[in-house]
Amino acid sequence: MDLKLPQVIGHRGAALAAPENTLESFREAAAQGARWVEFDVGLSADGQCFVLHDDTLDRTTSGKGPAHLKTVAELKTLDAGFWFGKAFEGAKLPTLAETVALLTELDLMANVEIKGAPEGRHAELATAVMAELRRLWPASKPKPLISSFELECLRTAQAAAPEFPRGYLIWGRQVDWLANARSVAAATMNIDTDHATQGWMAELKQAGYGVLVYTVNAPERAARLIEWGADGVFTDAPGAVLARLGKGV
Repeated sequence: MDLKLPQVIGHRGAALAAPENTLESFREAAAQGARWVEFDVGLSADGQCFVLHDDTLDRTTSGKGPAHLKTVAELKTLDAGFWFGKAFEGAKLPTLAETVALLTELDLMANVEIKGAPEGRHAELATAVMAELRRLWPASKPKPLISSFELECLRTAQAAAPEFPRGYLIWGRQVDWLANARSVAAATMNIDTDHATQGWMAELKQAGYGVLVYTVNAPERAARLIEWGADGVFTDAPGAVLARLGKGV
């Protein structure tokens, strides 16, 4: 697979400077110098792919309750920026299609995280995401990295679109990580910074995996992880981390 990992990936865009998982946040990440962004995809009540991290709408929108119970039309009526600051009032939850269009415009690469879907909809969500990406992602660009904590999502993605590289997302050092990663032919292990040690990193690299660490907002910590062998970090502050690594705009 053609997968050239970056040292810095904007987490949900540039989430310290703009409301996470919005087009405004992705634009901000690009303005800070990021060439990759990470974002989360869920499934609406009418089977459409939209970008949101949480299962519920309460934290980052003007809505309430489970997001998957709303149609895309209903989701589009919500304000996804007011909570962050007045300058972002009126920001909308983007669809996956709108996000891909903007990434194409900005020439950004992506880590697309398929969220765990409620009510046994993991396979449905992953199938919908991969169909949309196959249809919309520019043929001239390398394929984005597809990640998930849910093995069912990764297995479905692998079956639906094997040409897209996969990243196995985990929290902590799980005893069955290697078997699970192999079962979905993962290209990367996406691990949390709290459990990222030099020894753990070496073990992952020795097993042949790219290593991406989330979520790293302290530039010195990011530099140390890179020194230990991490291929890259997810960060809410891509500009600050890029500057520390000597790659700022």
